[in-house]
Amino acid sequence: MAGKKVLIVYAHQEPKSLNGSLKTIAVEELTKQGCSVTVSDLYEMQFEPRSTRKDIIGDLYNPEQFNYGVEAWEAFKNGCLSEDLIEEQRKVREADLVIFQFPLYWFSMPAIMKGWLDRVFVQGFAHNFPQCYETGLLKNKLALLSFTTGGDEGIYSDEGVSGNIRYLLWPMQHGIMHFCGLSILAPHICFAPEYASEEEREQMLTSWVERLKTIWEEEPIKCTAEWYYK
Repeated sequence: MAGKKVLIVYAHQEPKSLNGSLKTIAVEELTKQGCSVTVSDLYEMQFEPRSTRKDIIGDLYNPEQFNYGVEAWEAFKNGCLSEDLIEEQRKVREADLVIFQFPLYWFSMPAIMKGWLDRVFVQGFAHNFPQCYETGLLKNKLALLSFTTGGDEGIYSDEGVSGNIRYLLWPMQHGIMHFCGLSILAPHICFAPEYASEEEREQMLTSWVERLKTIWEEEPIKCTAEWYYK
């Protein structure tokens, strides 16, 4: 949709990977629609995932005992966060849709992406209790997890050894995204691309493009325990 702004937070080391291809065709399709697309390529940026004293510029609120959550909150209020965090927060603030593109690692996102969330979604910017969930500070924005898995779809089913894939999504979609007020679109999952044929991988890319063509017409999921665990 012309005029919409999209941020893709991308975490993969190899541009030729399926994740890299999914990111690239998302940029192409959304740009074709007239959207403005920005990519935070975390590995390419050498994004620092660790939350440290370096995130705060200038004096600490309490130099006697370092509490990252408190210090980041105070720094955000006073405009004293490091430049890299200010830049990433600007991208999020301007976006109508944030797409997280990554391979599933240990039932979660890669550490570099989790670190991005730890450092960027600080109190005051993304949430400020009781302003969370439906009243989170990032409300009126959409989020979508697009990821690949190592195992096939059967492994992530009710009968599979890993359980229903929705169980894994609860902490990411509900505990992070929804907590900060984001409306969550259904995840886009490419199962076991490493073991797929070239034709099957091409179909994965085609399916992603087809979905993106109508992405702005989608309704968010009901981000409740009943949706995840029914």
